[in-house]
Amino acid sequence: MSLPLQEVLDPPWPPAGDPEDAMQLDEYLRSAVSDLVRHKMRTLLTMLGMIFGVGAVISMLSIGAGAQAESLKMIDSMGLRNVIVRDRPMDDQDLYTLREKSLGLSLRDLEGLRQVSPDFVVASARKRIKSSQVISEHGRSSAQVLGVTLSYFNLYNLALEQGSFFDTLEERSFSRVCVLGSKAQQNLFAYLDPVGQAVKVNDVWFTVVGVLHDQNLVADSFEGVDLESADNSIFIPITTALKMFDRPRLSSEVDELVLQVAPGASIEINTALLGTVLRDLHGGETDFILVVPQELLEQSSRTRRIFNVVMGGIAGISLLVGGIGIMNIMLASVLERTREIGIRRAVGARPRDILNQFLAESVVISGLGGFLGVLLGFSIASGVAFFSQWTTLVTGFSIVLAFGFSLLVGLVFGTYPALNAARLNPIDALRYE
Repeated sequence: MSLPLQEVLDPPWPPAGDPEDAMQLDEYLRSAVSDLVRHKMRTLLTMLGMIFGVGAVISMLSIGAGAQAESLKMIDSMGLRNVIVRDRPMDDQDLYTLREKSLGLSLRDLEGLRQVSPDFVVASARKRIKSSQVISEHGRSSAQVLGVTLSYFNLYNLALEQGSFFDTLEERSFSRVCVLGSKAQQNLFAYLDPVGQAVKVNDVWFTVVGVLHDQNLVADSFEGVDLESADNSIFIPITTALKMFDRPRLSSEVDELVLQVAPGASIEINTALLGTVLRDLHGGETDFILVVPQELLEQSSRTRRIFNVVMGGIAGISLLVGGIGIMNIMLASVLERTREIGIRRAVGARPRDILNQFLAESVVISGLGGFLGVLLGFSIASGVAFFSQWTTLVTGFSIVLAFGFSLLVGLVFGTYPALNAARLNPIDALRYE
């Protein structure tokens, strides 16, 4: 479709003058916007590919960034430099046979392991108590009750919300004190101050000395390993737990040992050493499971990288399709506006001006599509977080990357149509009907 000469000469098309000053950048953009506004539906349909492509990139990167942040939080809850030893689950028949060779994990193992390598700088033990009831004067809870050593809180990066941890003296004197997880505190005391209040576990009363800060983990396991959130737990001194509560005849003295490897020391070497020593202490039996958070993090990172590559490929294909759509529409626009191009050339526009004009239109389409795609991606990420309870994180890097790539796609795929327009012979273009 050709345009009247007067419309061609009106702003945003610049007035006649020095050919070298025929068009400046702002004039290219105004001309591009003016033409795109005249064809609203075609412009919108052309932008759809860019909108969905950029939206896919933003949402994919936000989900990946959220997964990384959540993974780091989960690993932090386990202690990145910890090596965790847990009882291997077995049925009673296997346990009965095993106990002829090994009595399972014990405090004696903990002392022996600390003496094997100077790289084990902090160690702790834990015993889970089978509780039939956990109550207070204000409520009841289904919290798990754990007997732990004092260093357990430091190894698992557990922070206090109020009160204090039990101390070494209380641990050695079998004191009946406890520290509550945030969920256990809510169930037992709601909004009351729990410090100094009493909690009954089975038939034993404990005094609350502290409450832990909410861990707020979104999953109960990480890479197949149970996280055992502290939120719904009650912690008592391990000495008190072993003295006050009976344990099943075949169960081990403790069900978890935790050792922290010194900074700079090899976690892999010390883990292998720990496994060898434990097998020797247990009569050659591997009745334990080694959990290494650092290895879990590496495994999670590999999985996340694969996810990012696959999703990035899908998003890249969407952007490619969007770029092809821009090129097709721009080629059609060049054909439709052949006579207009001839008129503009006749009044002094250079081939470079025509080239820049069509490139500007292509970049404006892709840029606007990229902007709307950023909004779409942000909406998708927010929707995923709201409906699935997944953690998503829209970063400035993802926005700049997606928007910048959309502009690049517009520039690349708009070049061929723009060159075709710039190479048109003015005389042939004026004769075109």
